[in-house]
Amino acid sequence: MKALTLTNLNALPELLEQEALRPDPGQAIVRLKAAALNRRDHWITRGLYPGVRPPVVLGSDGAGIVTACGEGVDPNWIGREIIIDPGMHWGDDPRAQGKEFVVLGSPHDGTFASEVAVHHSQLHNKPERLNWFEAAALPLAAVTAYRAVFTQGAIEPGDTVLITGVGGGVATFALQFALAVSDAVWVTSSSQEKIDRAITMGARGGVNYRDADWSNNLASDGAVPTLIVDSAGGPGYDSLIRLVAPGGRIVNYGATAGAPEKLDLCKVFWKQLRLQGTTMGSPEDFAAMLEFASRHGIKPVIDEVYPLARGAEAIERMKSSPQFGKLVLEMD
Repeated sequence: MKALTLTNLNALPELLEQEALRPDPGQAIVRLKAAALNRRDHWITRGLYPGVRPPVVLGSDGAGIVTACGEGVDPNWIGREIIIDPGMHWGDDPRAQGKEFVVLGSPHDGTFASEVAVHHSQLHNKPERLNWFEAAALPLAAVTAYRAVFTQGAIEPGDTVLITGVGGGVATFALQFALAVSDAVWVTSSSQEKIDRAITMGARGGVNYRDADWSNNLASDGAVPTLIVDSAGGPGYDSLIRLVAPGGRIVNYGATAGAPEKLDLCKVFWKQLRLQGTTMGSPEDFAAMLEFASRHGIKPVIDEVYPLARGAEAIERMKSSPQFGKLVLEMD
């Protein structure tokens, strides 16, 4: 089989030939039709993700057809079209992942390959309304967004919502999920083109976070969010604390801009704010995400599809994050 394999850190992966996979007990082999990129794939190549041990096949998201089942796995899975829950060993506490939690694609071989071996508990029927590219684009970003917006953010119909950094996979799903509940959703981006795209999807408005007065501009437009979903942190985090409504929630699923330069605890306690962390999602989150997306007809936004042979080029493109939505690899 062919696999996009990271052989050295701080280098792009190579497309290599590997032996065909055989399932261990409890596993199934999936012949992949498509896989999707996530920001973590870029970070892994740079050695910025914990536990990376090359050589490893990258990729967390995938959709395909089950071709073989190991001992203890229902053989009725064979021939079925599936998508893969990339989370492994979440643990028993729905509030937070356990110490053994990992994500497909490092340290375990992932989905940027002709086939992948996964535990049968990670198999879910592919939504019929989605094509292979859309199905592959759903898992990791969508479950991360779902947990941020619903499980941790506890969105309600009356909420005014701000999604920061729209255009990335998780933020775009967060926008779609929030719009299914609230008609007052706003966005930020460094790109006016991405803001305009979000508005065409239903966002009420947006601002460029590189503008010095972006939070004041947003407030003057009437956006005083009760829920903020953020992935950046960094110097702009204090603006979120000033902007969010009293009693509001700020949910963070990343810190791409680093740690906040300051944290005004006086505003946090006086405004009765809730600062909430979140990451990925539990098996229950994944199942709930699939049901919600199906019920509301939510489809992933696909920016571009690359053949597997150009997978390294797709990963390189993520450096500057020009895309709106997901980058996808086609296996056939």
